[in-house]
Formats: sequence, structure tokens, C-alpha cells
Amino acid sequence: MIYNQAEPQSVDAFERLEALAKTYNVTLVALPVNATADAQLVTGALLNQNIDAFFANPDNTVFGAFETILKSCNEAQVPVFTSEAGLVARGAVAAYGADIYQWGYQAGKQAAQFLKTGSTEGLKWEMVAVRKHVYNPDAAQRFGIEVPGDFETFTK
Repeated sequence: MIYNQAEPQSVDAFERLEALAKTYNVTLVALPVNATADAQLVTGALLNQNIDAFFANPDNTVFGAFETILKSCNEAQVPVFTSEAGLVARGAVAAYGADIYQWGYQAGKQAAQFLKTGSTEGLKWEMVAVRKHVYNPDAAQRFGIEVPGDFETFTK
């Protein structure tokens, strides 16, 4: 994976994945990247390490450079996975995680409550409520990946 060390949520995701990788005895190869212009070079450096899969961390740098990352990974025959459903529609194989649209809708409900009441009373920090198992059938087929039955199709 690549992650933007200047974005707290990106660093947090990296640290969570690093801990999970240790728990499951998986080797996580990660490199920092701070600009979309550097994403191709850094992705290439990861691909040169013969990785089995690429995790597209849902941060601003990855979002901005996703098609470049995907192209490099596809050319190297390395599947891309993510935790954001929208990146599946853009070509990643599969995701389990937040649907950014639903997450925004959830935040919008709290914003509407604030606008109606003019008060933050009753508002609280919330984890995203809607998480999905989604996959891109074209990407899964490209890599010969059989997707479990609890995943739903998610494409453009």
C-alpha cells in the first residue's frame, strides 16, 4: 500500500493495517507518498518488490491518482483491493468498507440536525453506519478471483 503521511486518516489506516497484518502473519509492504504526481513512481517501487496485492488506501492522494495506480497494477498483474466502494467502481477488485456517499449522507443528517436546532446537543462522533462487501466483476474476472456470495456487484 501507499499512504499519505501528511493525512492523519491515512496514517491511521496504515497503522491499523500494520497491526492487522502482524496479527494474521501477513507481510505489509508500505511506502509513503505525499503527492499524486509521485504515486506512479512509488507504486512502481512497490510492484518491483513482487507484491501479491495492492491495497488502495482511501486517502486524497490515492483518490487523485487511482487510475494511474490501477494501470500500473493491472500491467503488473497485481489485483487492487480497497475499503471504499467507489474505488471498486473505478476498477479495484473488491472492498469491504465505507460507501463514501452513504458516509456523507450520514454526516449530512447530523448537519441538518444542527441547522434545525442551532445546537450541538445530541450530536456525537459516529463511525460510518453503512459498510458493504462489493466487487467489480470485470476486475475479479481479469485476475481469476472467485468472490464470496455475500459480496454485491458494484460498477460504474
